[in-house]
Amino acid sequence: MNSEDLLKQYATGERNFPAAKLSEANLSGVNLSRANLSGANLSVANLCGSNLSEANLSKAKLNVAKLSGANLSKANLEETNLNVANLTLADLSHAELRHASLVRAEMARAELSAANLSYANLSGVDLKDAKLRNANLSHANISRATLKWATFTSANLTQANLHGTDLSSSDLSGADLSHTELRQANLSRANLRGANLSGANLRWADLSGADLSWADLSGARLSGANLTGVNLSYANLLGTILVHADLTRASLIGADWAGSDLSGATLTGAKLHGVLRFGIKTEGILCEWVDLSPNGDQSDICHLPTERLRLFFHEMPPTVRLTIDAEFDPEAHYALAATYCQLARRYQIMLPPPNIRVGRRRTALTFEMKSDDELFLASYVAILPFKDAACAQENLLSLLKLLRGEDLSGDAKPMPLAQELETALNQFAAKAEGVQLPASCEMLLKKATFFEAPTQTTLVTSKSQNLTIYTHPCFGKRVVPGSAFVNPPTAAIAEGTGSELPSLSSLVDFVQSFHAPEAISISKNGSGESEKKQTLKGME
Repeated sequence: MNSEDLLKQYATGERNFPAAKLSEANLSGVNLSRANLSGANLSVANLCGSNLSEANLSKAKLNVAKLSGANLSKANLEETNLNVANLTLADLSHAELRHASLVRAEMARAELSAANLSYANLSGVDLKDAKLRNANLSHANISRATLKWATFTSANLTQANLHGTDLSSSDLSGADLSHTELRQANLSRANLRGANLSGANLRWADLSGADLSWADLSGARLSGANLTGVNLSYANLLGTILVHADLTRASLIGADWAGSDLSGATLTGAKLHGVLRFGIKTEGILCEWVDLSPNGDQSDICHLPTERLRLFFHEMPPTVRLTIDAEFDPEAHYALAATYCQLARRYQIMLPPPNIRVGRRRTALTFEMKSDDELFLASYVAILPFKDAACAQENLLSLLKLLRGEDLSGDAKPMPLAQELETALNQFAAKAEGVQLPASCEMLLKKATFFEAPTQTTLVTSKSQNLTIYTHPCFGKRVVPGSAFVNPPTAAIAEGTGSELPSLSSLVDFVQSFHAPEAISISKNGSGESEKKQTLKGME
């Protein structure tokens, strides 16, 4: 059958042409919509501008065929050979291309939105400026391809092979690239906002200037990657490998990189506002200065000479440790969880669920906070379920008055505060005012004697500076009726008085550790002298 016979039969309504032999045929501009050409030989055929929409071309041979501008929307091209074919400006939207072979095909500016290219071989393909929105490219081989300026928004590229592919300036926002092979790929200036790159291999990839804000890179491998100027704001970097990666001037504002390995990485000029400095590996890291300003405008520069670099990146999580002099029980567990949940919802306070350690005589509740500035408020709220609450809170408020110098007498002068600390204390006072135990939780707490036991509250800053703000007078003590050691009656414990306040010097040491070494220093002698070590506001 030649091309003329095919067209005559098609004009009469015939649509079935399986295994037709039409190599080198000239079918440019023809209408073969919905035709069955499965297994047909159309090698080197001219199909430019043809209408092949919804046609069945599965397992057909279209290698070196001319299909520029052709309409192949919703066509079945499963297992079709399209090697070195010219599909420039072709419409392949919603087409079925599963297991198709498109090696070194010309597909610049082609429309492939919602197409199924899973397991397809696209190695060396030219997809410059192509549209692949919502396309399925899972397990596809797209190595050494050119995808510059291509659009892959919300596309599925899971476990695809993009080794050495040029994706510069492409749009991959919201795409799924989990466990994808992207080794040595060029993703410079690419839009990967909100993309899923968990478990992806990005070793030695070029991501300079790319937008990875809100992206998921958990467990991804970026050893030796170029991340200069990249936007990783609010990205998930949990367990990410960044060994010897270049993060010069990268924005990591609000990113979570707990468990990441940054050994040998370069972080000079990185924006680190709101980033935790603990739980990461930083051996051999190179970092001359970082930007701690909220907006990344270099208004708060922190210089990090060698002697301070290790301290800066090895902080511990600031914690509130509440120790209860009693054993934990299931009834107390339920009451505690319900109470903390209600408190967090009612007052919109960031109080994380506590780590609970149960001993034979004591129970320890540890709250890991994001910043030192949250410790005072967290401790004020954490104690609320216990009968010790009033005394512990009174101690805390007395400490704040002491810090402000309101309780100092004699020759001692009030202690002046740096502006940042004064603001933090004022914010605490405003939030703490009116915070009380929800009535719905009171009945639950009354049923458990656990909450009547004596307590001790200790705050620990990110610099491991401890401050015990409250200890019940009966905490840790046992009475001896006869010869047996027992806990004192809980009713008597609940009526105990508050504990001694810590010394002024220990309080000052604690508050000083709230900030990085370059931030705030308060005089310990109460003489009114204070010092704030100013940081440079920009690069010299």
